[in-house]
Amino acid sequence: MSELLKFSDVQLAYQNGPIRTEVIKGISFSIKPNERVAIVGKSGSGKTSLLMLMAGLEKPSAGKIDFHSINLNELNEDQLTDFRKQHIGIVFQSFYLIPSYTALENVSLALEINFEKNAKEHAESLLLELGLQDRLHHFPSQLSGGEQQRVAIARAMINKPPLILADEPTGNLDEENSLLISNLLLQVSLQYQQSLCLVTHDLDLAKKCDRIIQIENGKLL
Repeated sequence: MSELLKFSDVQLAYQNGPIRTEVIKGISFSIKPNERVAIVGKSGSGKTSLLMLMAGLEKPSAGKIDFHSINLNELNEDQLTDFRKQHIGIVFQSFYLIPSYTALENVSLALEINFEKNAKEHAESLLLELGLQDRLHHFPSQLSGGEQQRVAIARAMINKPPLILADEPTGNLDEENSLLISNLLLQVSLQYQQSLCLVTHDLDLAKKCDRIIQIENGKLL
């Protein structure tokens, strides 16, 4: 099976005057199409930085990142923005919903930006699949944490990108909602044949994925 995403000896470092801080230290790995991968590790181990590199939100200090035939190192900021619109959906621990938009509007906006026809209908269909049929016209302040995260998942998946990245998607939720959200992420990514890469402290969630990648001090174990 071909590789969807490939890291080749990728490094990420920050320079602050004479001080150089290495965050990612020569990591190589790949993700296949329709594969679910969990990244686990202690706080400060480099998990989120790795996810930001995958999304093109950080540029590597060294090494190469390929997405199919696209070399992310060679893209400028505008090209990276277009790349994310087409290829990446991101679910954060915080929901980042637009407060003045309803659940339906938050999701359909991603389609409307790309001038997609029937944006509202497509968004409504996905929200129904996620069990939000009674919350379509509610604003984020009127939704529970679990409901807001389901809206965020719908927003990330609505364009059917080949890769979904999730950074501690259940971190702000109680146990019941954590289980619901983790199962939804896995179920919907499988249904739409999307690869899923998630950062998590939840080992029960990690074990439900096809593969677990462990990172410590910026290196894979």
